[in-house]
Amino acid sequence: MRSRLSIIAATAVLALTGCSGGTSDPQPEKTGEAGAPQSAQKAEPEKAAEPADIGPADFADEAKEIVESFSDDELAGSLIIGTWSGTDTQTGVNLLKNNDLGGVIVMADNLPENPTPDQVKGVTEAVNAARSKGQPVSIGVDQEGGPVSRLGTGALPFPPLMALSAAQDPELTQTATKVQGQNLTDLGFTIDFAPDADVTTGEKDVAINVRSAGDDHKAVAEVVAQAATGYHLGGVASSAKHFPGHGRLHVDSHESLPVSKKSIKELEDTDLLPFKSAVKAGVPMVMMGHIGLPDAKTTPATLNEKAYKSLRDTLDFDGVIITDALNMKAVDQNQSGKETVKALSAGADLALMPPDSAAAQKAVAKAMEDGDLKKSDLQKKAERVVAMQLATAETQKTMTDDSGGDDAGGGNSGSGGDSKPAGSEDPQKVLTDVAEKSLTVLKGECAFEGTDSISIVGGSEKEKTELTKAAKDEGLAVGSGGTSVSLSPDTSAEVAVGTAAPWTMRNTAAQSAVTAYDSNPNALKAVAKWLKGDLRASGKLPVDYDGSDKAPDCS
Repeated sequence: MRSRLSIIAATAVLALTGCSGGTSDPQPEKTGEAGAPQSAQKAEPEKAAEPADIGPADFADEAKEIVESFSDDELAGSLIIGTWSGTDTQTGVNLLKNNDLGGVIVMADNLPENPTPDQVKGVTEAVNAARSKGQPVSIGVDQEGGPVSRLGTGALPFPPLMALSAAQDPELTQTATKVQGQNLTDLGFTIDFAPDADVTTGEKDVAINVRSAGDDHKAVAEVVAQAATGYHLGGVASSAKHFPGHGRLHVDSHESLPVSKKSIKELEDTDLLPFKSAVKAGVPMVMMGHIGLPDAKTTPATLNEKAYKSLRDTLDFDGVIITDALNMKAVDQNQSGKETVKALSAGADLALMPPDSAAAQKAVAKAMEDGDLKKSDLQKKAERVVAMQLATAETQKTMTDDSGGDDAGGGNSGSGGDSKPAGSEDPQKVLTDVAEKSLTVLKGECAFEGTDSISIVGGSEKEKTELTKAAKDEGLAVGSGGTSVSLSPDTSAEVAVGTAAPWTMRNTAAQSAVTAYDSNPNALKAVAKWLKGDLRASGKLPVDYDGSDKAPDCS
């Protein structure tokens, strides 16, 4: 684990081809005249561990000791990541403490509207103090970027993975996800349920689309490997999702059970490649998706023993396997915790968001008592989980020590915070680089001829307000005249600006069109610079769709 992550972090190519975990043979110690080791004559200070050098394997023995101390109730709860409703943090704290849960996930409805970083930290600090059996608390969040950004104004505004893919810059992808990981670390999180390792099929892909890095499995694999490495360097445990691939399915598993036409074996050389690259990059966790398979069309993979075995065998993965949220409609919601028992029995190590976490913990403990779940099997699962938690805690401690304070990663200044540890990347510069390098021309010229004034039509009021602000900040006049700019494909204008998946603008009649993949302030500032003529858009479309042939090659 240690040498693998170190090599991956330094060499992008190896993220796809894999690398050896071995080290060179130790050299014999040199001796002085008296025959004593030379190191004794001049002691070298021990070098502090780097985040890239820390992995779950280093904590296997400690994890085993912790798990052996668990009661049956504590063992059952340690395998559950719970959720609660509403903004009363004490409800989440009580849920975790009363049911010995291994952790919780913080969702948007657990935070006030437009939260500040301090408000987010208030939640995570309260949760973090809730368990004291030696097992660190997992505090997770769905913070992919773009449409899946549960923390809103409480975190740095990142675009979806497709924007990073469009930038065609592996080093920038790793740096950006590292900065995002540092930001989440500072906010008190230990897990980010990202990156999305699905390969999208484009506009028919209703659940994933822009969350994916694209429609080419090899290109997606490279982006996912860099993202997994970046998150680790940023201090959070990441989770490649949704195995064996949700991107080619046209049913949203939040609403119903999608069924793959291809078996896991048939997907091995395509949709599974991003998951393989994530594992080679050292990702500590893989999320099993709610996906029916050809030989089990009514059973989600999250409850399918064969799916877990395939994940282990095909990816040679020995880390933590977590279910997708068990409160999604692809899973029967009326099982009183038995859905969690089924998931753990099938092969999951962690059950995410059971419909009733308290009932789930009791059901697991009862199944263990009845012999339906073997205690020794659950202990092995818990050891994997606790080892990951300990490794994450040590990684974050190392980052805090290196920063010389407790506010590493960007917490309190500006929207989402932009402070940083000494010697690390400037978050705002990274966000600007991502926005400018990902801006993609769909029609027209790579460099816009430039204008001094614009009028904005179409789109939501929020987006029009944000683009107005970005344009004025760049020195453009905004009113009723000048170059007309539409934020909707259905509103006529000289220029069309997309803020979502690129195919949403395929029917625009505008002579020039770009997509920023997102409507965050940095993305719209890049659009404004392009409109003014100060920025040449260099993003490359990561997907093909009907009309994508109109896009020039600006990369």
